[in-house]
Amino acid sequence: MTQNFDPKALQFYVTIAAPCPYLPDQLERKIFTQLDPLGGPFLNDYLTHSGFRRSQNVIYRPACESCNACKSLRVRAADFTLTKSMKKARARNKDLTREICEPYATREQFELLSRYLTERHPQGGMADMDFSRFEYMVEDCAARTMILEYRNPEGLLMACCLVDELADGLSMVYSFYMPELSRRSLGNYMIIDHLELCATHKLPYLYLGYWVKDSQKMDYKIQYRPAEILTQNGWRDVDDIQL
Repeated sequence: MTQNFDPKALQFYVTIAAPCPYLPDQLERKIFTQLDPLGGPFLNDYLTHSGFRRSQNVIYRPACESCNACKSLRVRAADFTLTKSMKKARARNKDLTREICEPYATREQFELLSRYLTERHPQGGMADMDFSRFEYMVEDCAARTMILEYRNPEGLLMACCLVDELADGLSMVYSFYMPELSRRSLGNYMIIDHLELCATHKLPYLYLGYWVKDSQKMDYKIQYRPAEILTQNGWRDVDDIQL
């Protein structure tokens, strides 16, 4: 796919209404299209900057009829500053090593994901995922993708994150970790580490997907500052708009 690609040529589809996983008494709908093998990386860049989110080879955006609470959020990596609690999370995980891996699914990763889903999201849409679906999630994607693995000094896999490389940053697609080690704050630590990785490689942004103001599940994202959310007038600093 080239810079001359016409986004109007894409075919978009809309899902039927379903219960919203973030806000009570709301229904969600999504507009989506497929990423093709040749143009996927460019299209992933283009649509992520326009508020879309990738899941396997589908890239989607909320299209709810009565709600617009989902806001695309990205953090400016070079200007990011650690809070006191973030410094503690980083210190608690200083024994971990990060390895950037090719997007190939392993049984070790899948076992960690299964433990995470059973403990944290037993009723979620991925709760019944088997290894073949996990392989599809990791390997069958038309995007520039990698897996970051985090291991302790004994080589035990503690956390993983499926990450897309974009023209202007990284997008954390899905992360999972040892759910019983809550004191380590592994989820927060991975975000901090990705922000530091962006800064090291002079990538301006870390994309964290959607933030929903009144959703407890999404509250953690807004603590990473400085952050921008996508508005009708483009990307704006969260401190400059009425949330």
